[in-house]
Amino acid sequence: MTDQPHPHPSSGPTPDLFTWEFATNPYPTYAWLREHAPVHKTRLPSGVEAWLVTRYVDAKHALADPRLSKNPAHHDEPAHAKGKTGIPGERKAELMTHLLNIDPPDHTRLRRLVSKAFTPRRVAEFAPRVQELTNDLIDRFADDGSADLIHDFAFPLPIYAICDLLGVPREDQDDFRDWAGMMIRHGGGPRGGVARSVKKMRSYLADLIHRKREALSDTPTPHPDGNLPGTPGRNPSGTPTPPPGEDLLSGLIRASDHGEHLTENEAAAMAFILLFAGFETTVNLIGNGTYALLTHPEQRARLEKSLAAGERDLLETGVEELLRYDGPVELATWRFATRPLTLGGQDIAAGDPVLVVLAAADRDPERFADPDVLDLGRRDNQHLGYGHGIHYCLGAPLARLEGQTALATLLTRLPDLQLAGDPADLRWRGGLIMRGLRTLPVEFTPERR
Repeated sequence: MTDQPHPHPSSGPTPDLFTWEFATNPYPTYAWLREHAPVHKTRLPSGVEAWLVTRYVDAKHALADPRLSKNPAHHDEPAHAKGKTGIPGERKAELMTHLLNIDPPDHTRLRRLVSKAFTPRRVAEFAPRVQELTNDLIDRFADDGSADLIHDFAFPLPIYAICDLLGVPREDQDDFRDWAGMMIRHGGGPRGGVARSVKKMRSYLADLIHRKREALSDTPTPHPDGNLPGTPGRNPSGTPTPPPGEDLLSGLIRASDHGEHLTENEAAAMAFILLFAGFETTVNLIGNGTYALLTHPEQRARLEKSLAAGERDLLETGVEELLRYDGPVELATWRFATRPLTLGGQDIAAGDPVLVVLAAADRDPERFADPDVLDLGRRDNQHLGYGHGIHYCLGAPLARLEGQTALATLLTRLPDLQLAGDPADLRWRGGLIMRGLRTLPVEFTPERR
């Protein structure tokens, strides 16, 4: 498949949004919006009316504008939209006080508590574990000659990795995988399935926090790094999870017990959002990225040649380009105007929801040359795939590590990997925020070990 600019509708009525056809390929519609209605008010499938921001310059400004709050309290919800501007079930489960729903100074305080767990040094220390887990997952299907790369690989990899970081015991990690799977399966359908998973996860986290607090009370010596965890635990293939105090959740608990004023609800909400936001983005990065490589053979061959030569530059720029070209997060999470403002020539009223369309901004020809072309070597690539400003994705270094490791290992171990079936038969998950495939069936020569 060669790169061709996507055709898009000419001027006329606004194209239909949020149909299955739109979910399959939203980029022509986003091109129309950028040209004709760059800040566009629409009624979402949930019934909520929100502004969609599609041009790069407006999107980057909105992501960092302090007048756009993350706190849903600034949105005066009509009855039909009650509770539909966030993650289903998070209100009833008392999980609202996380980084995606708060502003400074609380945001500053909570982000500081976990930011040291995602520094380049900490992520580099975690790299061998990610490689080990990647190999283990590929081992499970490498002899079969076929797999569903979403179910068998892209989905479990970040789940087990984030569970290790949080300190979820090995014997409980499959429960997390089941709850996360329910969130993905019902992401575009009835909200009840997601809400039930959130409730189960909240109940489990409350119990885990209680158990870890008891364990920490028997471990009086603080970790040398202070409030935050040290080396994360091993994956579920047989190596142990962290001892008390050596994981992120224990670090949050220790902070709450040593003057940082972190409540149990805040600790549970932080763990929840790190899991919720930290796994599906990486699932989609790996799934969308693999699909893009399999449907762009020249770019794939270019990357394989680079990997065979032991070079990493193209892998690193390539993952950034995959994030720009068809990234895992289609729309940034909710923002609400705290007072009247003008954005992209449109007057936005206080309380109005604003959704920044990252997928549209990252294909803006005013910012990116040949934006509909996949170029793994693209250097001028300040994409917005992980946001911008104070809410820039905290886990971006870990997601990049997982994406680079996953793609490099797949291409190296399964060099003749190809799609099984017609790409037109693939289905994308319906939903508002994330963009990802339901399945990715592939074929390859079975690995002989």
